[in-house]
Amino acid sequence: MTRQLTAIAIAALVFLPATAFAQANPFSDAVKAQLAQIKTPITRTAEKVGEELYAFKPTPDVRSLGQLIGHIADGNYGICGMASGMKPTASGIEKSTTTKAALQQALADSFAFCEQAIAGMDEKKAAEAIKAFGSMQPRLMVLAFNNSHLNEHYGNLVTYMRLKGIVPPSSEPK
Repeated sequence: MTRQLTAIAIAALVFLPATAFAQANPFSDAVKAQLAQIKTPITRTAEKVGEELYAFKPTPDVRSLGQLIGHIADGNYGICGMASGMKPTASGIEKSTTTKAALQQALADSFAFCEQAIAGMDEKKAAEAIKAFGSMQPRLMVLAFNNSHLNEHYGNLVTYMRLKGIVPPSSEPK
């Protein structure tokens, strides 16, 4: 019985595709983890803030809270689409979407789009240089830039919430 199991195990190893032994790309994994890290507080902000505050602007010349959420969704589609080569499935959210429910859905869909873009990055594709933001950059670095963009605008959302006496998700007790 032991020889038979050993033979089966050896046969299985011989016939497994080489990709089964491939190491995960630590760079893509890091970009994926950073996206997950900022996705949570942004998504929780969109849930936590009441619909009446979606129109709030600290000053007349800045985006409303709802427009910021729409801008984040647009950015996810645009930047992750550029990085991956995938066609964005939505655009113009900041200018056309105003209700809390619709903005939350657009935000969720845009994060799923970025997660799909990152999942499609093998080492070769991640290193391919593309024209982005006026220069040639590796695709994976464009995805990393998206994470920076998300963090920047989460900072805006935090300020808006603080101005309204709301504790941001990232500052809530654990």
